[in-house]
Amino acid sequence: MDLNSASTVVLQVLTQATSQDTAVLKPAEEQLKQWETQPGFYSVLLNIFTNHSLDINVRWLAVLYFKNGIDRYWRRVAPHALSEEEKSTLRAGLITNFNEPINQIATQIAVLIAKVARLDCPRQWPELIPTLIESVKVQDDLRQHRALLTFYHVTKTLASKCLAADRKLFYDLASGIYSFACSLWNHHTDTFLQQVSSGNEAAVLSSLERTLLSLKVLRKLTVNGFVEPHKNMEVMGFLHGIFERLKQFLECSRSIGTDNVCRERLEKTIILFTKVLLDFLDQHPFSFTPLIQRSLEFSVSYVFTEVGEGVTFERFIVQCMNLIKMIVKNYAYKPSKNFEDSSPETLEAHKIKMAFFTYPTLTEICRRLVSHYFLLTEEELTMWEEDPEGFTVEETGGDSWKYSLRPCTEVLFIDIFHEYNQTLTPVLLEMMQTLQGPTNVEDMNALLIKDAVYNAVGLAAFELFDSVDFDQWFKNQLLPELQVVHNRYKPLRRRVIWLIGQWISVKFKSDLRPMLYEAICNLLQDQDLVVRIETATTLKSTVDDFEFRTDQFLPIRPYVGCLVQYLPLLWKQSEEHNMLRCAILTTLIHLVQGLGADSKNLYPFLLPVIQLSTDVSQPPHVYLLEDGLELWLVTLENSPCITPELLRIFQNMSPLLELSSENLRTCFKIINGYIFLSSTEFLQTYAVGLCQSFCELLEEITSEGQVQVLKVVENALKVNPVLGPQMFQPILPCVFTGIIEGERYPVVMSTYLGVMGRVLLQNTSFFSSLLNEMARTFNQEMDQLLGNMIEMWVDRMDNITQPERRKLSALALLSLLPSDNSVIQDKFCGIINISVEGLHDVMTEDPETGTYKDCMLMSHLEEPKVTEDEEPPTEQDKRKKMLALKDPVHTVSLQQFIYEKLKAQQELLGEQGFQSLMETVDTEIVTQLQEFLQGF
Repeated sequence: MDLNSASTVVLQVLTQATSQDTAVLKPAEEQLKQWETQPGFYSVLLNIFTNHSLDINVRWLAVLYFKNGIDRYWRRVAPHALSEEEKSTLRAGLITNFNEPINQIATQIAVLIAKVARLDCPRQWPELIPTLIESVKVQDDLRQHRALLTFYHVTKTLASKCLAADRKLFYDLASGIYSFACSLWNHHTDTFLQQVSSGNEAAVLSSLERTLLSLKVLRKLTVNGFVEPHKNMEVMGFLHGIFERLKQFLECSRSIGTDNVCRERLEKTIILFTKVLLDFLDQHPFSFTPLIQRSLEFSVSYVFTEVGEGVTFERFIVQCMNLIKMIVKNYAYKPSKNFEDSSPETLEAHKIKMAFFTYPTLTEICRRLVSHYFLLTEEELTMWEEDPEGFTVEETGGDSWKYSLRPCTEVLFIDIFHEYNQTLTPVLLEMMQTLQGPTNVEDMNALLIKDAVYNAVGLAAFELFDSVDFDQWFKNQLLPELQVVHNRYKPLRRRVIWLIGQWISVKFKSDLRPMLYEAICNLLQDQDLVVRIETATTLKSTVDDFEFRTDQFLPIRPYVGCLVQYLPLLWKQSEEHNMLRCAILTTLIHLVQGLGADSKNLYPFLLPVIQLSTDVSQPPHVYLLEDGLELWLVTLENSPCITPELLRIFQNMSPLLELSSENLRTCFKIINGYIFLSSTEFLQTYAVGLCQSFCELLEEITSEGQVQVLKVVENALKVNPVLGPQMFQPILPCVFTGIIEGERYPVVMSTYLGVMGRVLLQNTSFFSSLLNEMARTFNQEMDQLLGNMIEMWVDRMDNITQPERRKLSALALLSLLPSDNSVIQDKFCGIINISVEGLHDVMTEDPETGTYKDCMLMSHLEEPKVTEDEEPPTEQDKRKKMLALKDPVHTVSLQQFIYEKLKAQQELLGEQGFQSLMETVDTEIVTQLQEFLQGF
């Protein structure tokens, strides 16, 4: 591509590619795609995006195409790779000037330079780092900033490389430029601190931006640039200096407004300081040992004393708490039970920790966490009133504990309490003692303090197991508090029911459950939505924890009836509150699992709930679908028999399969559940539509999804060998073709062979008609096609890893014998090879008699013994067991079957003809076969 003639054309097409008109946009994108592999195209793009007089959108698009081209064509081994000459020109052009005026484009250029550096620096691009270092020294503000921005992205990218050789190169780079990076950072930091009081916001922002970028560079060099950073004085000097710098920056926050860009950048820089410490601790725990004392002193003083008042902000407090938590929990700092087995480094770190966490310090941290950070804030109480569901989501914290204050404080409390429980248990017990009896509903502060203490007792439930008589506390203190109906008491009603949920699996007598269930029934009718949601969540915990199938459950049944009575009412009342309905769904899941076959009594309520939750035409399905499908599945698994209503719900399935969402796996399990429950009724009612959905799915889903579809078909053939092949007939040609053409994915091929094995073994007449149909399709003789199938089956037998399916293959191929068909006799050797492999899979030797037996045979119904740790068998488990007693894989002895088939073949051909056939089999295989057939 000639630069002079092409630039105008490429510029014109790029301009068209920024159009909002698809008729203009699409052809332009196609043209650009064709040019991607043309020599000189990226040189043209470089000229365009570095020309500041052109339209910003065009330049932006040119940068993006250039960046994507690096990913696809920069490597030497890539198809249509750029020539070394063009790459050399491009590298030089990228670092000629650091003067891009548009921030977004400057960032993209910095990123693409870093991408090239990842591949070429330092070997093919040794001048990059020296050029950047010189450029960040210039006095021109724009050039200095853009060079610093690029320096950061290059450092970040090189630091992320993992190969040993690349790591070594980065270590060399870090040691070579660390001193310069430190001085650069100190210079910009000092400049910022001098300008803060000047009132010149633009100058302050400019110097702060450079401070931030230079600190980002130092972070990568410090954390990733040294094998033993504690041996480098400059590194440790920088890290020790962070605490003083943090104090200076926190004090600056007093003079910078709370609502401007400077404030946002200042807080970002403060957080970056803490990230340096956290990353360094994570990557180099022993190198961090000299920093433990200072880190703890700094964090505790700012988070748990008046030092932090007026200067700290939420994200900073979270980071400090994370720093304390990481030191407390760090595995490297925990000695072995036998101190002599611990390393000196571990013992040194442990000693520093123990010296810091004295009784007064731990007590103050514990009290401050509970009495200050655990208190519900005005903002949270307002949210409770205005958006109760949003409040509940916010309270749970989820995976965001690193960044959200409340979850972070709770995690820190749990970790410290676990580590120092002997010291802190008396402290928390004393706090509990001061809160005995009811609290005045007019004293909101007292209510919130009690809420906070109860929160701590719930979080520390496992640690307090031996110290709290929870059963007495429940009867004498907690239960009466649940009965206080005043609106102001709702924080405590919600907290108490949550607290019980925390303790239910730790320490709670079964004979107290009637009282608990009665209380739950009352709270499920509470006027406050948050209380109802928390109650439903606790109900789920109680149902999940309780062993329904023990004798303990019998006296409780009336109270479960009480709950079941209120759940439909709660479901109806929560029509506008999807979170509460999700909690009800999960409660029902555990209830059904607990009740087992008796869950059939819940169907009048249960089935309409499933119907609504899994109907994609109903708006609530967006929130309820996942739990609704799970409830549908456990209902099927525990159903003793099919009912018309349960069968009717399956009408929801076809649209669900069309979604092809992450719930497909559960959908397939549900379909299998119906097949195991009532195959004839189910297949006669739904197989035609289901087969159509499966055919569409097989064309568009992954190989893993194809396997899930085929397993459903395989189960249908196993459960109903007569009706199954007829109902799924449209899918079977695809399976046959996959076998003949040698499907390349082993797991898919294995499933194909499993499906075809079922048809061949259990429905011979249907297999013959299928073979006839496929012969017409392939325009081959039936015998020739059968021979090809057997040959591929034998060749790909190793794709099958499941012993049951391997035995099935042997039985299926043996079922073709006896035969005088020349094609089958021609494949006799392969059939015997498969059969002997199958014998090796399933035969076990009796050490007493020295005889072999088929380990897959199941001859009688023997209830397996269920240990305490195991779940009792569901109704579906029992159905599978009954099915196994009819399955040839578990009822036919492979050893006996081979003997009978060989004997029949011998009788058909005569002794001489049979011997000629056996001579086609490898002598070692024949020897193994004879050993297995001893005694016949």
